Amino acid sequence: METFSVDICGFTAYLPILPLPSGVRICFFNLHGDSTLTEHCGKEIAKRLLPLDVDVVITAESKGLQLAHVVARELDQRYYAVCRKSKKLYMQDGIETSATSITTGNVQTLYLSKHDADLIRDKRVAIVDDVISTGGSLKGLEDIVSLAGGHVVAKAFVLAEGDAKDRSDVMYLASIPLLK
Repeated sequence: METFSVDICGFTAYLPILPLPSGVRICFFNLHGDSTLTEHCGKEIAKRLLPLDVDVVITAESKGLQLAHVVARELDQRYYAVCRKSKKLYMQDGIETSATSITTGNVQTLYLSKHDADLIRDKRVAIVDDVISTGGSLKGLEDIVSLAGGHVVAKAFVLAEGDAKDRSDVMYLASIPLLK
């Protein structure tokens, strides 16, 4: 399998190159199951967020979960908020919004429980996720933070894919290309 190597602040990751239905090929980044990579990336992101006085970290399931866990722990935050992609029983009184990401290609609904919405209200929030590409998922997270009454003060990613590396409103640890 063809791979792309990327240096993430001193940690070399080898990403398989996979085709999307649109014909674009991506360097697939997956934190699931790699505790060493997740710890490394989470600690690097937390170092960059520390000076920003962040109150709460939020992510979208699923690949951002363990990353947000490490970041929140490093920032000495007991709780972090998670947007789910399906509505669970305990979320009947929460909030929701829609987003489209490059990997799904479809509109998906993001759900935030009342507990997490209350956690965010009137707080300084950092959005943390694995990869930013088109910004669709980020827009959904920004919308949900706004709906909950929080204030986004940082948008932090492990990787910026394609043109996302040129965005001035996000921070990231390394960049990867979109391939034709």
